[in-house]
Amino acid sequence: MKKYLSTFLTLWVIWIALTGFSSAELLTGLIVSLVLAGVISKVVDYSFDFTIIPKLFVFIFVYVPVFIVEMIKANFDVAARVLNPALPLNPGFVKIPTKLKGNVGKLTLANSITLTPGTLSIDADDDYIYIHWIDVKGETPEEYQKHVSSKFEKILGGIYR
Repeated sequence: MKKYLSTFLTLWVIWIALTGFSSAELLTGLIVSLVLAGVISKVVDYSFDFTIIPKLFVFIFVYVPVFIVEMIKANFDVAARVLNPALPLNPGFVKIPTKLKGNVGKLTLANSITLTPGTLSIDADDDYIYIHWIDVKGETPEEYQKHVSSKFEKILGGIYR
């Protein structure tokens, strides 16, 4: 029953996101999702963790604004370096420690680092994310983390741990 409910909710949310909120569309999506969930839930191997709902609100209303602010700051930094070649560059590869253990949490962190201009996630393992950074600041992995990912990981840790 949990797989069926998870599949139904996933399908219906996707339907609503793609079609809109008119009553006819909601009803059609409800019926289609109920039928498809009956078929699909027998072959899928997942279930929806209902504790994700409050975490989703934290992600949307806390993490996304922090990410946008950091992305804007990084854009201005990279633009300043492009427009003023006299600004120093210190490019390099660094490894940043992470306490996130799940693949989704690490993926979100790595994508956030990559989407922030000036950094590019290259690889990840159990305890580290390896990045290329156009202006390396610091000498230790902990110092790198402070500059690159600590704001992201602090919030993501509450969502994905």
